[in-house]
Amino acid sequence: MENISIAITDDDALIVSLLENYLQTCPDIDVVFTATSGEQLLEKLSTAAIMPQIVLLDLRMNGMDGIAVAERLKIDYSYVRIIVISSHYQKSFMGFMIKTGVAAFLPKGISPLELVEIIRAVNKHGYFFKDDQLDALRAQITTKAPRPVLQQEELLSERETEVLRLICLQKTAKEIGDELFITQRTAEGHKNNLFTKTGAKNIAGLVIYAIQNQIIRVEDLPVI
Repeated sequence: MENISIAITDDDALIVSLLENYLQTCPDIDVVFTATSGEQLLEKLSTAAIMPQIVLLDLRMNGMDGIAVAERLKIDYSYVRIIVISSHYQKSFMGFMIKTGVAAFLPKGISPLELVEIIRAVNKHGYFFKDDQLDALRAQITTKAPRPVLQQEELLSERETEVLRLICLQKTAKEIGDELFITQRTAEGHKNNLFTKTGAKNIAGLVIYAIQNQIIRVEDLPVI
C-alpha cells in the first residue's frame, strides 16, 4: 500500500514544523510539502510533483483564511481531502464544514496519536465524525436542511440505496461487493452513479444526502 501523502498549512511556522517532524516519523505517512498561508498552499498545489491526498488546514490565517481555501480546493482539487485543525473549533460549524467539503474538523488540542488515526480513517473512508459532532450535525440537519423532493427519474435504485447505506457504514468497494455478491468493479460503478445522481462531490456529501433522505440515521453512522 502506498503511503498517505500529506500537505500541512498553518500560518504558525512552529506548529507546521512540529507537526511535520512528528508525522514524518509515521511509517505510512509522507509530508510532501508545507505552507504558511492559503495562497502559498494553492501555489504549491499548482506545481506539485506529488499531490497530497490529504491537506491539514488551519481555519484562521493571515490573508486567505481556511474557509476560503477549502472552498477553492472543493472546486479545483475535489479529490484532495481536507482535515481542518483549528483553535477556533466549534461544533456548530460542522454542517458548514461538511458542505464546504471538509472531511474532518478537529480542535488544535487534539493529541498527535489521535490525529494520525484520524488521518488514516479519512484516507480509508473519506470522512471522520466524533460522537458530539454527530449530535451537532443531527440538530443542524433537523432545523436547516429540508428533505429534497426528487423527481421519479432521479430516485436511486434499490441496489444503489443498498450501496449508499454500506458506504455510510464505511465499507470499501471490495467489502460492498462481498456483502452484496457483486464484483468490486460493479460496486465502484454504483458509487460513481451515486455521485452523479446525488450531486455529491465526495463521500461526506453522500453521507449527508443519505441522512437528509432518511436512508441512514445519524446515530447509525460508525464512530472510530
